Amino acid sequence: MDILNALAAFLNFVFIPAAAYGAQLALGALGVTLIYAILRFSNFAHGDTMAFGTAITILATWGLQSLGVSLGPLPTALLALPVGIAATALLVLGTDRAVYRFYRAQKAAPIIFVMASVGVMFVMNGLTRLIIGVDDQRFDDGARFIINVRDFREWTGLSEGLALRSTQALTLVVTVIVCAALFWFLNRTKSGKAMRAYSDNEDLALLSGIDPERVVRLTWIIAAALMTVAGVLYGLDKSFRPFNYFQILLPIFAAAIVGGLGNPIGAIAGGFLVAFSEVAVTYPWVKVAGYLFPDWQPGGLLQLLGTEYKFAVSFVILIVVLLFRPTGLFRGKSA
Repeated sequence: MDILNALAAFLNFVFIPAAAYGAQLALGALGVTLIYAILRFSNFAHGDTMAFGTAITILATWGLQSLGVSLGPLPTALLALPVGIAATALLVLGTDRAVYRFYRAQKAAPIIFVMASVGVMFVMNGLTRLIIGVDDQRFDDGARFIINVRDFREWTGLSEGLALRSTQALTLVVTVIVCAALFWFLNRTKSGKAMRAYSDNEDLALLSGIDPERVVRLTWIIAAALMTVAGVLYGLDKSFRPFNYFQILLPIFAAAIVGGLGNPIGAIAGGFLVAFSEVAVTYPWVKVAGYLFPDWQPGGLLQLLGTEYKFAVSFVILIVVLLFRPTGLFRGKSA
């Protein structure tokens, strides 16, 4: 029974939160790795673009709610998501035309694109704050729990409870659907194959008659969809605050680099690796240890790092990978 209680505590406080967080990081890292593979630069405006798409989705959600529109047990934000994706796609396409297109024509070095994206990051950050403000916003309506602690205890007879929030389950389901759709598009459609060819060898792709501007537009549109979906799922699972999306940029980049920049499968694996590392290192294991070793009285919380150092875990992972395996676990392009 104590082993089952320990397992329930592990699932409740480590596995389920880390899985949901990992799925959100995976979607964000997919956007980063797609832009890096095809446009060949690291987009530092990624987090604030996620925030912009989420803000537009929240505004659309509030509009639908004011009209009495809902999805019952599911969040109304799912209905508003296409609005956020469309607005974000228009924004990034406009940004590409106004900023990045000039540097592509000049065949500027990648560091120039990176510095330009830093400028875009500050503009998008200010735009998002102007649109929705700086305070926390909650927009998760519908059913709150699929499994709650009280019902779980009644069903199992365990003293330790387990809760599965609907936003956590929704995150995992949507991530599976989005990843499957993306891999199908890249591997089965003519446009997806053109994007892969452009990524592998730009000169050969141009000789084959592939339109580079069309590839660029498709890349930004797909990246906008990934950023908006990731941002909305992150906001539903936690809460929306523009600064949080600036902070999440580090673990997203860590996930993309750990998996291998330019490798979509690596981005997904990296997202879960970073998420589980962050949660496991900052979780106080004293409760789990108490169930497994009832006679042991630990002198502390058995917590390696406090939760305020969560992002330091991503930073350490990023540095270690850059030092010892710059191409990542799945051998992407060198960071």
